[in-house]
Formats: sequence, C-alpha cells, structure tokens
Amino acid sequence: MDDTLTIRKWRYATKKFDANKKVSNEDLETLLEATRLSASSYGLQPYHMYVISNQETKEKLRPISWGQSQISDASHIIVFANSTDFDENLVDDYLENVSRTRNIPQEGLKGYGDFMKSKLLDLPLDSKGSWTTKQVYLAFGNAMQAAAELKIDTCPMEGFEPEKYNEVLGLNEKNQNAAVVLAIGYRSEEDETQHYAKVRKSREELFTYI
Repeated sequence: MDDTLTIRKWRYATKKFDANKKVSNEDLETLLEATRLSASSYGLQPYHMYVISNQETKEKLRPISWGQSQISDASHIIVFANSTDFDENLVDDYLENVSRTRNIPQEGLKGYGDFMKSKLLDLPLDSKGSWTTKQVYLAFGNAMQAAAELKIDTCPMEGFEPEKYNEVLGLNEKNQNAAVVLAIGYRSEEDETQHYAKVRKSREELFTYI
C-alpha cells in the first residue's frame, strides 16, 4: 500500500525536463512492454504508439505543441494514435492472434468474432473514433503509472495540434489520429512545479459508497 501511494505522490506532470538525461533502452523497453500489456475493450488494441527520440523530429513537433519545451527536452515522446476507422480485419487479426497464442482452432472463435463485429462494424465513423480514443487512454494511463514505477518522469500532453501531428507523422494515410502525447525523461532541478503540493478532491467529495 505504501509503495503504491508513494509512487503516485512522487509522480507529477513534469514541466521542465533535463535535456541531458536520457531514458535507457532497458527502461524504455520495460515501459513499452508494460503499456503493451494494457487492457482494452475486447482486447483489440485499436491504436498505435510512435516512440520518438529523433531530435529533429521533436524540434519539428514543438511549434505545433504550443511551443512547449517538454517536446524538445524530454528524452522521448510517445504519440498515442487511435484508429479513426476500421473494418472486419481488426477483429479477424485479433482472433488469428488468439488462435496462435492459445492454440485454439479459429473455428471455435467464430461466434465471438461475429459478436464483436455486430457491435463494432456498424458504428458511425465518429463513434468508431470515440471508442478507439477511449482505448488509447487506458494504455496511456497505464504507461504513466509504469513510468512512475521506473522513476521515469512524464508529462501528459493534449496541448498540440493533432491535424499537424498527423501530417508530420504521416498518420492520415494510415487511418490514424494523434490522440495524446506522453513526454518521458527526467525532471530538471529548475522545475519548480516538482515541489508543489498535489491538489486533488477530498475523499468525501470524490467517493460515494453504496
């Protein structure tokens, strides 16, 4: 319990990263694997993650991120892109993976596949995008907590221009949209916000026991 709460109290939205400190490959791969293991509706994971360490690309993204220094100073930025549209291949590819991973004949999964398709494929385009964005945020929250466990600082960022991100990263032709960005790295000693008390609603305001 203490470790669980201590980690969450340590984490904050880092406003200034130390540009000279880089996340090791080992820690990065652990963070990404933890994120890969996130829950998603039906297990379909209708999103993709772009892990960016190239400085030139980060500098290109900073102006379309409201000029925020986290984009260029963080060790890496991770762009979570949701699928804006999908067809039956989303389900079929998942079922093929299930069959292969669990050694189950695909014929035995057909009923479940038909059920998923009946719930998802006829959704309007905007509803598809809304649903896939919700799945992104499940992975996104998991990534932030995994980073905190690794003592990697993060800044969750919605302050950017998605359409321009999509252009820079070539997402439109992939039916993807930049939904949210996670900057990762290590806090600068000059970041005063690390010393601020964490402000949250009280338990009485937030919880109702029924």
